[in-house]
Amino acid sequence: MSYSNYPTTGSPNQPAAQPPKDNRKIIYAILVIALLGTWGYLIYDKNKSSDTITQLQTQYSSVDSARSSVQLEYNAALARMDSLAGSNTELTGALNDKKNEIEKLKADIKSELGKKNADLSKAKSMIAQLNGKITDLLSQIEELKTQNQALTTSNQQLTTERDTLSSQKKVVEQNLANTQAQKAAVVDVASTLHASNINIAAINIKNSGKEKTTSTAKRTDIFRISFDLDENRIAPSGSKELYVIVTAPDGNPITIPGNGSGTFTTRDAGEKVFTSKVTVQYEQGKLTPVSFDWKPEAGKYQTGNYKIQIYQNGYKIGEGYKTLKKGGLFG
Repeated sequence: MSYSNYPTTGSPNQPAAQPPKDNRKIIYAILVIALLGTWGYLIYDKNKSSDTITQLQTQYSSVDSARSSVQLEYNAALARMDSLAGSNTELTGALNDKKNEIEKLKADIKSELGKKNADLSKAKSMIAQLNGKITDLLSQIEELKTQNQALTTSNQQLTTERDTLSSQKKVVEQNLANTQAQKAAVVDVASTLHASNINIAAINIKNSGKEKTTSTAKRTDIFRISFDLDENRIAPSGSKELYVIVTAPDGNPITIPGNGSGTFTTRDAGEKVFTSKVTVQYEQGKLTPVSFDWKPEAGKYQTGNYKIQIYQNGYKIGEGYKTLKKGGLFG
């Protein structure tokens, strides 16, 4: 700053003019006060901003905590539903019926929670609806369990009754089978025929073909065996096989392979050799006469006693004897 001397006018006796007043101190004071005010405002504003940030952080934490709480509720509801579906086969049908409703709720909740400014109250309301549906499913499951338990008990009773009836049925069937077997055995025995009026004639056949009975072995050409099959009301009509055993005087049965001799099974003596097999036609309930001729393979008869046995159905139904004598000089 420069200072100048100005010329004075007027009387020299007048006092000199005063120089201009210096305002720098005032300006400095004002600047200092303004600076201090600015600093104070800045400090105040900073503190106020910090309080605002703290409040915002607190609000954000609260909102985030609320969002997390809602998310946890949603996750818990999903886990609850998954647990029900995984542990109860009875839930399958119920879930199928409510599947669309549940899936829509899940989608709505997921969408709402995915928003930046999610309406947590709305989400909580939908989660409450979801839990309500899950609770309904729980009630259905319990009811199904009760019904299933009742059905299981009933089924066990039915199974027990079935097993009892099955055992009784087996006993009845066995008794019936035994009865039928006994009946069949009785019928089998009762249907066996009986031979009566057994006659064995020794026949001598002349050159002319004329027949004459004889009692000597030398003159016997054939045995004519005749008998009656008595009437039987159980034996069915049809062909009947008769096995004839001719036992020679030496005690051995006579077999003639060329005439069809063989063996057959008897009911009480096992296998036996038969001399001849005769087939006859029998009519149920009627007397049937039978007659057939037999002669030894060599055409020679021994002297002594011959025994003739007749078998049918494994049983002996008749027996007869014939004695041939040794002929005399003119026998």
